[in-house]
Amino acid sequence: MPGRLMSMDAYRGFVMVLMAAEMLQFDHLHETFPDSAFWAFLAHHQSHVAWAGCSLHDLIQPSFSFLVGVALLFSMASRGSQGQSFATQFGHALRRSLILILLGIFLRSTHASQTNFTFEDTLTQIGLGYPFLFLLGKYSSRTGWIALGVVLVGYWLAFVLYPAPGAGFDYSAVGVPPDWPEHYNGIMAHFNKNSNLAWAFDTWFLNLFPREKPFLFNGGGYATLSFIPTLGTMLLGLQAGRWLRSDMDKRALIQRFLLVGGICMAVGILLHVAGICPIVKRIWTPAWVLFSGGWCFWLLALFYGIIDVANRRSWAFPLIVVGMNSIAIYCLVHLIDRFIVTSLHTHLGTGPFLILGPAYETLLTGLVTLGIFYLILRWMYRRKLFIRI
Repeated sequence: MPGRLMSMDAYRGFVMVLMAAEMLQFDHLHETFPDSAFWAFLAHHQSHVAWAGCSLHDLIQPSFSFLVGVALLFSMASRGSQGQSFATQFGHALRRSLILILLGIFLRSTHASQTNFTFEDTLTQIGLGYPFLFLLGKYSSRTGWIALGVVLVGYWLAFVLYPAPGAGFDYSAVGVPPDWPEHYNGIMAHFNKNSNLAWAFDTWFLNLFPREKPFLFNGGGYATLSFIPTLGTMLLGLQAGRWLRSDMDKRALIQRFLLVGGICMAVGILLHVAGICPIVKRIWTPAWVLFSGGWCFWLLALFYGIIDVANRRSWAFPLIVVGMNSIAIYCLVHLIDRFIVTSLHTHLGTGPFLILGPAYETLLTGLVTLGIFYLILRWMYRRKLFIRI
């Protein structure tokens, strides 16, 4: 497509495939073959780490958020060329924000007995920060960097100023074993699971909504307030988008992505090692924003260099098909994955999926389901049916 950065679509498609690939259930194969380093490696990178650290799976949400920032300036330029006023564009940004928030809540309520008012879904987190991202997109790159600094330092200070859990804090009451190895001391104790500022906020905020029972904690430690540092991740993407739209030499641009990405990762690791701020995706700590943002810059450089600079695109076509309909695949995976698996077993039985033995049944079922998802998206692509918000 003339004028379109296909590397962005391929990168987006890559992270959506990683998300959908959860149905391959590598953890099941790891349990079946505990001595296999191969399945252990795949299972690790298909799961979120317990608290601090990072796996490939942990980079899905920051990549998706980062790409929202990258794409924003292209969208604003397109709408501006159509003569849309600032008020019209901002109105669209607010409408998009609301749809993303509600869609995230809707998807998290699938198979629930009532609406599950939770705000840690990827779409909801992006939606909560999107109006601020749009407004900052109207200002200079310098303003964007200042805003990023304010978000990161301000969020870190807010956590540090909130009292850390005392010696008598009952971790078992918030779903955390008292002897959990991820507990920190000193400044980092302010970022411990389900005993931090974001957890305290949710014990008030989420109980304002109708619930089957009072909210006490999130089992994974995820929190509503993570949308604030998620805005920081989107701001990093916004800066990348500015450089992509500039007249900078393509190879120099790749070098900048690699340099900035390396600096971000180094600073994030330094903050963690120095005991200032841990790298925790589940509460989106400032160190996580920098560390994961660094990886996003590197991944963007990889896809941009191969697809838009070296012009090697044919291999990436399946990823582009998925990436150009990211909202569609996100909803399909959350809404009809069980329906497809059940239908396969109903009409074909389990026999075809046992051809390699019982251990591989879930893997083969997942592969066929992924194939069906791709055929749906390929059909939509050929007919130019793209879901946009």
